[in-house]
Amino acid sequence: MANSWWEIQVLCDTALDDVAFWRLEKFGCRGTSSEIKGSSCRVSAYLPQQQAQLLDLSALALLMRQDALCVGLPIPIVQWNLIDEEDWASSWKVHWQPQKVGDRFLINPAWLPEPEGSDRIIVKLEPGVAFGTGDHATTQLCLEALEMRFSDNPQNTVIADVGCGSGILSVGAILLGASQVYAVDTDPLAVKASRENIELNDIDPKRMLVAEGSVKQLETMIQAPIDGLVCNILAEVIIDLIPQWTAIVKLTTWGILSGILLEQAKPVADTLEENGWIVAALWKRGDWCCLNIRRS
Repeated sequence: MANSWWEIQVLCDTALDDVAFWRLEKFGCRGTSSEIKGSSCRVSAYLPQQQAQLLDLSALALLMRQDALCVGLPIPIVQWNLIDEEDWASSWKVHWQPQKVGDRFLINPAWLPEPEGSDRIIVKLEPGVAFGTGDHATTQLCLEALEMRFSDNPQNTVIADVGCGSGILSVGAILLGASQVYAVDTDPLAVKASRENIELNDIDPKRMLVAEGSVKQLETMIQAPIDGLVCNILAEVIIDLIPQWTAIVKLTTWGILSGILLEQAKPVADTLEENGWIVAALWKRGDWCCLNIRRS
């Protein structure tokens, strides 16, 4: 099939779902969702067919088996099959419902009616094939950290979103009061999804500029050093990016970093310290953590 996707389903103990999410994200999956029943969790994820062969999927299943054995949990059942693009688009959305995040946010799928009478900030979201639905712990931690940052005098705050995915963090920052957001992602499909979500949330596109690329692209976009940055991607990518941030920040710049497993926090923190940053706080949820950082 010309536009086929691998549908990967992992049935595991709920204590293993964070690791399963991480494995699937690292494998390159998009549109990840989960469904919990009792002590079991079914994690569903989707990957373009051309990005993985059967041997790759078998290796993924073996890694998940090893993950479970390492922590003494039941071995997960990993299954996969090919579906066409239309079936993919409807499959994972069935399990995604409005999600309260932190004290202020409500993430509402674009295809569902907006809830009436809510006193929360409603983020309407159509993630497409980009990462970031608000369902994962790392995204939730970042949104909650943004709430804290913007709880007092958010006016005239300019931030950068490195690896913006669906644009959920950028949209959240704008709705909290950021005056300007510059968002970049190396995946053109993420850029497309972010621009669609700007329109969905009635945001002035001049306040949220999105482009394909990374830090070098940000250098061409910003008018002056930024006030804050958010980065919710894999830990090893963050470690590579940290030295590059010097070109776009100032002495008072703060940062919110996630996509980091607890066991990966130390090498990230060490690299931050080597490049003039301090970890001001570490928030954790399950096996994941979020680093709130500032310049040293």
